[in-house]
Amino acid sequence: MATVSFDKATRIYPGSEKPAVDALDIEIEDGEFLVLVGPSGCGKSTSLRMLAGLEDVNSGAIRIGERDVTHLPPKDRDIAMVFQNYALYPHMSVADNMGFALKIAGVNKAEIRQKVEEAAKILDLTEYLDRKPKALSGGQRQRVAMGRAIVREPQVFLMDEPLSNLDAKLRVSTRTQIASLQRRLGITTVYVTHDQVEAMTMGDRVAVLKDGLLQQIDTPRAMYDKPANLFVAGSIGSPAMNLVEVPITDGGVKFGNSVVPVDRDALSATTDKTVTVGVRPEHFEVAGSDSEQGLAVTVNVVEELGADAYVYGTAKVGDDSKDLVVRVSGRDVPDKGSRLHVVPRPGEAHVFSTSTGERLSD
Repeated sequence: MATVSFDKATRIYPGSEKPAVDALDIEIEDGEFLVLVGPSGCGKSTSLRMLAGLEDVNSGAIRIGERDVTHLPPKDRDIAMVFQNYALYPHMSVADNMGFALKIAGVNKAEIRQKVEEAAKILDLTEYLDRKPKALSGGQRQRVAMGRAIVREPQVFLMDEPLSNLDAKLRVSTRTQIASLQRRLGITTVYVTHDQVEAMTMGDRVAVLKDGLLQQIDTPRAMYDKPANLFVAGSIGSPAMNLVEVPITDGGVKFGNSVVPVDRDALSATTDKTVTVGVRPEHFEVAGSDSEQGLAVTVNVVEELGADAYVYGTAKVGDDSKDLVVRVSGRDVPDKGSRLHVVPRPGEAHVFSTSTGERLSD
């Protein structure tokens, strides 16, 4: 097992002036499960490939444990990678696929068989060891790819969107298996995904990237409760946080027909005349139908999920029309076309600078 350090690691592709990864600074603890998340092109897969030795590091350093591996070839880094497309050999059996790296390393057949059988037992693959990959489902192939990484007993697991080829139901069950397996093995893991639900449910910590820059790194709960900027606020959470630009007024901010109290220090930290207020769908109070408080929301669509329902509506904010999502009780669902009046619950509004996007509230 080992720690992993990105020390201002930068990657600039030939012919480009803008770094794909810009001075990435992350310390990953021994045995930690870290998830890199962000939109396509944000630099998350490049960061992983730099750690694997598949991309050059133009400046800065990468360390695994006490070793500087910045310029070491992949084979000398003691890492195992699980790819999006499984990368299994179609002509080999499951057992041969899982043990191939050990065979190349000159491990004797009896030891290879023992390690393969142990990994197969952990992954519930014992009965498939003699099959070829084409006779397996997508989820089973993914487990074989995991098994191939496990038998090598590396210091670090690297996983590049390993669930993206699976259907929705299988993704949920497989991500649970991967997370519990990692806890059991205790191997330091760096996992790349564009799916923020995956990131929030699997990682000990989550690192959000945008345009090659690290936006925030924290536990899933801390990031949900206290996003560092507008980008993180809009990226983490499903449905996403509602972000509304509102004017500053005496005692707080003007939210429709109501004044929402906001910490004075937060408002004094900006020279803008407006701030952007973020409210999670579950943090709205829905006023009675005869109330004129807060913001009037016209109901467009209602998504009923049983215990809860999500109202997707439109509100008039200044001269603009703004889409909002509000969580309501599944037993008290408004009709399409009706109007709700909503106001943020006390203490549940996040305040961001409209001009810089940075968080202003504590």
